[in-house]
Amino acid sequence: MSSADIPEAQGTHPLPEAFDSALDGFARYLSAERARSEHTVRAYLTDVRHLLGYAAEAGAATLSDISLGTLRSWLGAMNGAGMARSTLARRTATARSFMAWALREELISTDPSLRLKAPKRNSSLPTVLRPAQVDELFRTLADEVADGQPLPLRDRAMIELLYATGIRVSELSGLDIDDVDNERRTIRVLGKGNKERTVPFGLPAAVAMDDWLRRGRPKLSDAQSGPAVFLGQRGKRVDPRQVRSVSARLFALLGDTSATGPHALRHSAATHLLDGGADLRAVQEILGHSTLATTQLYTHVSVDRLRRSYQQAHPRA
Repeated sequence: MSSADIPEAQGTHPLPEAFDSALDGFARYLSAERARSEHTVRAYLTDVRHLLGYAAEAGAATLSDISLGTLRSWLGAMNGAGMARSTLARRTATARSFMAWALREELISTDPSLRLKAPKRNSSLPTVLRPAQVDELFRTLADEVADGQPLPLRDRAMIELLYATGIRVSELSGLDIDDVDNERRTIRVLGKGNKERTVPFGLPAAVAMDDWLRRGRPKLSDAQSGPAVFLGQRGKRVDPRQVRSVSARLFALLGDTSATGPHALRHSAATHLLDGGADLRAVQEILGHSTLATTQLYTHVSVDRLRRSYQQAHPRA
């Protein structure tokens, strides 16, 4: 099958009734039993629909018609179209999850994905800001809040909190007033899989949050604001896209960084905590990682920085 046969538009083709029914069941499973977020469920279903659309065009009418050869051909077609390895790896994992669910539901008698191998991901380290860049970032924000306008106050509070806590941008935008304890300097976060955790933050973030909640938020708040901590210009809860726009603007002012989004602040917070001697398991709890292996990625960032510093400074490097 040519690359023209496997673009995302393929997911719009009508599917056999058995496939549509399976998609509905898998969606219910992800939402009700696995407690996945709406965004995650949508991503899973997009990938599965792409697989089922490919299988249908290859002649499959039921899930039992999907073989290991079908799955390998599907991945091969996407690889031939130049799809990123990370996307191929994600779609492989999604196919495995879907077929495993179908086996448990007795929609198939054997799982063809058990021998499906995912392509290796590119081993790239996350973008991390240097401490000096972080300082410059917050000097810029301090200058912007000088006139007391609400949006600069909000932007400083958001960026301070992202760096202080390492929370995800979706967790930041989902914060409610009752989730913030400025006296104890902690926030209550609802993370992936609806897992709740409490994360501490430092004095600079506490000052920025207090300024925003006392002087900035009341100027934007209206009847549609509800309990949301961070608001957009029209008074509604801020969405992740707006937070990304704010961070992109600020990172562009730094000039000498490849950081582009708020996730760079999460990477930086984790790396700087570990560089400062924080316990790996404590950082795992702060970030809300389900496994320690995910957190250990940041130790590689620190080692990489140490290696570069050594090579630059040691006379016998």
